[in-house]
Amino acid sequence: MRKCRKNRGFTLIEILVVVVILGILAALVAPNLLSRPDAVRVQAAQTDLRTLSSALDVYRLDNYRYPSTDQGLEALVERPSGFPEAKNWNAGGYLKKLPVDPWGVPYVYENLEGDFNIYSLGGDGVEGGAGTDADIHLRDL
Repeated sequence: MRKCRKNRGFTLIEILVVVVILGILAALVAPNLLSRPDAVRVQAAQTDLRTLSSALDVYRLDNYRYPSTDQGLEALVERPSGFPEAKNWNAGGYLKKLPVDPWGVPYVYENLEGDFNIYSLGGDGVEGGAGTDADIHLRDL
């Protein structure tokens, strides 16, 4: 004797319940996924600032001073001219190339009379701002 199997499909209500559950999950997860790239960019900028700071410290150990504001971060890649003279500049440089911030803008360097400040202008590319548009300063890390 053969048993007859009834193939049952899903009812409309079952399908609607699944669609509603998926919609709720998407509404909860999507904002977290969409805001994440900005947080990653900020973290990448902070990492770059620490790397630049370390390279500047090694530059200072070799040359007794940080590069001037005019010499800028380029002094880490190519031998700078002008004052202060880089007498013991490392022939290989201190970095292979200068990074740009995650928004494609060069980092800003300022020599502050024996100290320095490096910062990114953030997502908007201009000074100031809030959130991911806020400037990211080395001194704030």
